[in-house]
Order: sequence, then structure tokens, then C-alpha cells
Amino acid sequence: MLSIIIPLYNEEGNVVPLYDRLVGVLQTLDHPFEIILVNDGSTDGTREHLDDLAALDGRVRVVHLRRNFGQTPAMMAGIDMAKGDILIPMDGDLQNDPVDIPRLLAKLAEGYDVVSGWRKDRKDNPLKRNFPSRVANWLISTISGVHLHDYGCSLKAYRRDIIKGVKLYGEMHRFIPIHAAWQGARVTEVGVTHHPRVYGESKYGMERTIKVILDLMTVKFLDKYAQKPMYLFGGFGLASIVISMGFFTFMLFCKIFLHKGFIETPLPLAVFMFMLIGIMAIFMGLIAEILMRTYHESQDKPTYIVDCTKNCKEP
Repeated sequence: MLSIIIPLYNEEGNVVPLYDRLVGVLQTLDHPFEIILVNDGSTDGTREHLDDLAALDGRVRVVHLRRNFGQTPAMMAGIDMAKGDILIPMDGDLQNDPVDIPRLLAKLAEGYDVVSGWRKDRKDNPLKRNFPSRVANWLISTISGVHLHDYGCSLKAYRRDIIKGVKLYGEMHRFIPIHAAWQGARVTEVGVTHHPRVYGESKYGMERTIKVILDLMTVKFLDKYAQKPMYLFGGFGLASIVISMGFFTFMLFCKIFLHKGFIETPLPLAVFMFMLIGIMAIFMGLIAEILMRTYHESQDKPTYIVDCTKNCKEP
């Protein structure tokens, strides 16, 4: 079975056209399917349109979240509700085209575990969206070692066992191919169509690039040091001691040979302290990530709250 997972936030103008296009494509395939539409706390008429579709078609499963939690928690809600062996997330703004779904499935049939969409001809603002995206994709590929052109494309296909047990936080949904590749999964990408937005407004901005970079740091940290954090923090501690000894040696040199008192050379101390504070702040953030994951996963705490559902049972 195919599970199509679509987070939606204030997309009332796109709901029905998206459903029509999606069903038109899925009915031509040799797979049973379900469409999971996750309403991420929309404040327009999205909720009513989704309920109408659920009443019309039993294959449509609707999840209403209590408030706007963000794209990643909404996608996590859809994954938790999904029953299919193949999961295909996509955007709900009609910029992803359902006609590309058969191409993703064809790649999976070649033996791949994850197929990522690549928007070769992206129809977004070149400066505000495309350029930051290219920089982010290059950075993610370089740091992770998993080379994809378009991590930000929501249209992907996963075998269910690849993402079973995966917990998503922040903007982590785009890093699922990285998690999968690190676990030995075969990952590839195919070119997909990208349409300009017709209805509604984009919810993405420049700040999203910053969030992605911070999440990438977390992913890399968890891959390398989650099981052996002492290697990182111990190495940092030793480096700090070496630096402090270097500064102390320099201060002694100034005192003995240049006849300058310690209080006459505040700049090295100031540079050192500010650098140390910045680095410590980053590491404190990484520790907080681990604590947050421990809180959620040890107690099975979801990152979203379901208000009600249509045609599906809560997990």
C-alpha cells in the first residue's frame, strides 16, 4: 500500500485541486493507496475542505492538529498514522506534481530504499529561496557525505522499514535520507517537476536556512558523538587547557621580557573569553538536544497534539 502524506497549513485554495490531481494519478497505479492530510492548525477554511474530502472518500485520512506545530511535527503525525509499505510525503501547495509519483516508485523498484525528488527547474524567488537553498544543499552534502542536489524537496519515497522508529524534530524531515544512508540504505534522486505557487502564500523565509544549518549540526553531532560524547567534550576540554596554557605563557613573556603587568594586556583575555563563551553556548545547545530527545523518546512523548481525526485511528 502507498501512503501519501501531506502537511497543510492555510492551503484552502489548494486542497481540492491537489486531491483531484493526486487521485487521478494514484488510480492509474497497481497499488492500493491512502491519502493522509495533516491540518497543521490552519486558521482559514482548510479544515472544512479536508473534512468534506474525508466524508466523500474513505481513502482520505485527515488529522487535525490542535495548533500550528510546524512542517516536521505535522509530517511526523502523518508517518505515525500511515499504514502503507511505501511512504510518499509531498507539499500541499501544488508546487509538487503528483505525476512524478510513478517515477519515484520506478526507482524504488530498482532496489533503492529512498528516492528523493530534485527540483531541477525550481519556480521560486531566485534570491530569497533558490540561492539560500543551493548553499544549504551544498553544505548538507559536504558535511553529511550524502550527496543530493535538493534536500528541501518534500516529494520523496521511502520504504517503511527505513524510517520505522525515526523521530523528527525541528526541520529534521529533510535529513531522513541522511539517517537512512548512515544505516546502510540505498539512496538516490530523480528530477521532478516544480510549479510556481498559485494559491496562498509561502510559509518559508530566510530564517529557515539558519534553522536547517543548526539542525544539520545536531544531526552530525548525534551521528558522531551521541554514543561517545566524552570524545567531543573531552577533546574540547583539552584544547581549552592548551589554549589557556598558551595565553598564560604569553602573559609571562610580557611580564618578564616586556615588563608589562597582566592587567595591561586585557585583549588576549577578552578574545579568549568571548570565543569560549560562544563555543560553550553551541555545545550547551547540543546537550539540550539530547535531553529533549531523551524526554520525548523515553516517555514516548509526541512532538504534536492531535485534536481529532477522520477515517483513521490514532496510533
